[in-house]
Amino acid sequence: MQPFSLVIHGGAGTILKEDMTPDLEIAYLSALEDALKAGYAVLEQEGSANKAVKAAIVVLEDNLLFNAGRGSVFTKKGVQEMDAAIMDGRTLDAGAVAGVRNVRNPIELAEEVMLNSNHVFLSGKGANDFAIKQGIKLEPDEYFFSQFRYDQWKVLRDSENYSLDHTHQGLEELMKDKKFGTVGAVACDAFGNIAAATSTGGMTNKKYGRIGDSPLIGAGTYANNNTCAISCTGHGELFIRAVAAYDVSCLMEYRGLSLQEAMNEVVNVKLVKIQGEGGMIGVDAKGNAAMMFNSEGMYRGMKNSAGEHFVRIYKD
Repeated sequence: MQPFSLVIHGGAGTILKEDMTPDLEIAYLSALEDALKAGYAVLEQEGSANKAVKAAIVVLEDNLLFNAGRGSVFTKKGVQEMDAAIMDGRTLDAGAVAGVRNVRNPIELAEEVMLNSNHVFLSGKGANDFAIKQGIKLEPDEYFFSQFRYDQWKVLRDSENYSLDHTHQGLEELMKDKKFGTVGAVACDAFGNIAAATSTGGMTNKKYGRIGDSPLIGAGTYANNNTCAISCTGHGELFIRAVAAYDVSCLMEYRGLSLQEAMNEVVNVKLVKIQGEGGMIGVDAKGNAAMMFNSEGMYRGMKNSAGEHFVRIYKD
């Protein structure tokens, strides 16, 4: 057995302490702890990195605080369309879904795609049909309703504007206060295998079946035992253009950079140059972990077999 670790995120962006009530801060930190606990329990029992990241993501998808699963934002049509991806660093197997509706835990559907579909990426109605075939749990529209997400959407629904996940209600505030509400997890298990998973509800008032970086292998999610496992959260269009997750792997593979160095190059140099705001989490096959963001904050947490354990929100 070797050192093992789990890192999670619940979104990055303009997350300032002065905008957070004490009760809300406690709720976010508690939710992050719950996700860490679920994923780390798998690793402690010598479970796989794949199972650990899925367990952590399911907890975050079930929590209304995060823009994924149950807490997903409203599209232009007033519904939830969710994306998710998972990748196995040992085999390079991957599964992803985009634009799925009424799926309680899109990460579970992404895993089914990886394991049982002979494909990597399913979208829309086809992905939902596959969910039914595989017995994935579905929920009615009411399950995904939350008043504060609805109020956010009401501000934008009669306009051509879209918004990233947010907390304030006025349009000026919405456009100023950006939070990328994707959730993600990366893990290295006791056998040195790594995995990454990401899940999101996308952008409030998004149109045309918009898909961000989260389900795109290499953009928002990537894992390879030879380099790293990465899950991103940010302005998806820029992360797609940068092929952000795979770029970290490339810097490690071809330039010999460490995980920390490679993530810093992508997040604080390459993405900044193209005004790509957000962050990412990563692990390598030695159990090293890193969290990096160029925004005001990122909901994040880490726990490893060396005894390190924390959850944080703001820049330190």
